[in-house]
Amino acid sequence: MSILLETPYQAWVYLNRVVEGPSPMLQALLAEYPPEEVAHGIYHRADWLGRLRDDTAARYDWLRQEEDIAAAEEAGARLITADSPEWPTEHFEAAFGFYHNAQPDAPASFDQAAIAPHSLWVRGGGLAQLVDQSVAVIGTRAISRYGWEVTRLIVEDLAPRGWTVVSGGALGVDTAAHETALAAGGLTVAVAACGIDVNYPARNARLFDQIAATGAVVTEFPPGTTPQRHRFLTRNRLVAALAQGTVCVEAAYRSGALNTMNWTEALGKVAMAVPGPITNAGSIGCHLRIQDGRAQLITGPDGVRELLEQVGSVDVDGQLEMSFQPSITQRMSHNELKVFGSMPTQMPISAADISRECGLRLPLVIHLLVALEKQAAVRRQGGEWLRIAED
Repeated sequence: MSILLETPYQAWVYLNRVVEGPSPMLQALLAEYPPEEVAHGIYHRADWLGRLRDDTAARYDWLRQEEDIAAAEEAGARLITADSPEWPTEHFEAAFGFYHNAQPDAPASFDQAAIAPHSLWVRGGGLAQLVDQSVAVIGTRAISRYGWEVTRLIVEDLAPRGWTVVSGGALGVDTAAHETALAAGGLTVAVAACGIDVNYPARNARLFDQIAATGAVVTEFPPGTTPQRHRFLTRNRLVAALAQGTVCVEAAYRSGALNTMNWTEALGKVAMAVPGPITNAGSIGCHLRIQDGRAQLITGPDGVRELLEQVGSVDVDGQLEMSFQPSITQRMSHNELKVFGSMPTQMPISAADISRECGLRLPLVIHLLVALEKQAAVRRQGGEWLRIAED
């Protein structure tokens, strides 16, 4: 084995470089073999690789692990995989599991791309916790004044309530969504269509630094990768997969944002669209989605929260048991159940301890505790919280 493929991390960095995801063939092999063995097989052109052997013929000798690791470290980034604690397992399993199990009406081109990435470069905080409660806000690059106002209206309401705003870092609606989330003291995640060390668009370089300081910039492409049209389409599936639903603020008839809306539908997430002036061609895409029943009409942040807070509100694993004894827990959202279930019965506990127990970030836990307090499920006791409702 090459000295550059000796550790799992080196093997993952090599695989990230030589296999541009998504790759069903690589995922299938990784389900059977450790990454070092797959990497060794690719480098030595093993016959057992099947089609992946031919697909990596042009890149198999790209032993650039040291350069990629150095470039990522200089950018303050790291590579994570499904074995990493911060991997958003629940989101990916739910999204891509829905696609393959529910047989949605989706473009045929989605079949090969409807799988989770095999690895992700992350610059910023822990990804899984950041997207525990998340909404994607997308739209045209040619944003209108109306689009800016609507984006601000929605994000200024959602961000302080613990919703992480996911978008693509592009100009227009994406930039408005990221900037508004940050200005509101909220969290935001930018999913890039280029290398983690590449600022695209260049004018958003400072914005990406600000996003990474509290949220995260994410990409599945290796350092130095330039943005190309097909990479934006690949990126869009991750924007949809990392959020519980997607709000499209403005989109023209052939807007690239509609590809993200397609993925939102295909992955079983909530698709939402904001109507615009009938005189503005930049809203035609949104109008058609609403007209065809492919997106919920959204006129403000209340509508977004009403739809998204219904997602995961039922504990599927315990539904049969719970259905015969209706209780307050049946009305809790998925994350509220996480917080409530992490609290010991009749014993005060700090929000920080609850955060560690349930794995959700502390600000979100505090927001959820306040919501549970209004439901008379918990109450404050000094600087701690007491669970008072029964399961």
